Amino acid sequence: MQDDFLSISALQHIAYCPRQFALIHVEQAWAENRFTAEGQVLHERVDSGVAEQRGSLRSERGVLLTSERYQIKGKMDLLEIETPTGPDAGSPPRYFPVEYKRGKPKVQDWDRIQLCAQALCIEEMRQTQVAQGAIWYWEVRRREPVMIDQSLRSVTLAMIEQARAILATGTTPSPISDRSRCKACSLLDLCEPDTFAKDHSKAYIEQLYSS
Repeated sequence: MQDDFLSISALQHIAYCPRQFALIHVEQAWAENRFTAEGQVLHERVDSGVAEQRGSLRSERGVLLTSERYQIKGKMDLLEIETPTGPDAGSPPRYFPVEYKRGKPKVQDWDRIQLCAQALCIEEMRQTQVAQGAIWYWEVRRREPVMIDQSLRSVTLAMIEQARAILATGTTPSPISDRSRCKACSLLDLCEPDTFAKDHSKAYIEQLYSS
């Protein structure tokens, strides 16, 4: 596999905050906090499970994913594969991706984008169509269904393009205006959003050389 494949988890980063994405994937910066530690423990528990078969439903855990078309790769928590029975026997199996998150359901598409990217890989790798998946949230202990519709696919592809644009330029974007997202970010001390937001030196230099 080529080294320039984009990590699927990186799409959640850029959707949440382009600056966070650049700090991690351009500047190679990382820091742990309670939220990242809890998330790591949760995924270790999920990924440690073995595949199991219950009737017509097979559950595969820690599934490696890749898409040559979109140049993305990663590992998903759970893939449920249902073999049709009864009148539908003989039809292609149905694939249902499930992503585990430590938090709670969100209005924004951050987590759904990551799930959609997983679906894109499944479709390419197993020559199928994925219509729906789910995200299991630790805080509420339930699955939230996610429709893999055209709208979500378009947003996901836009995030892939934006991520590649940042990687191509190697430039770290300015802090986002929504400071509420900074509270849970483990990179807050490295990012220093308030300091960089007040620093107009870059804009001054650009204006100086453009005149």
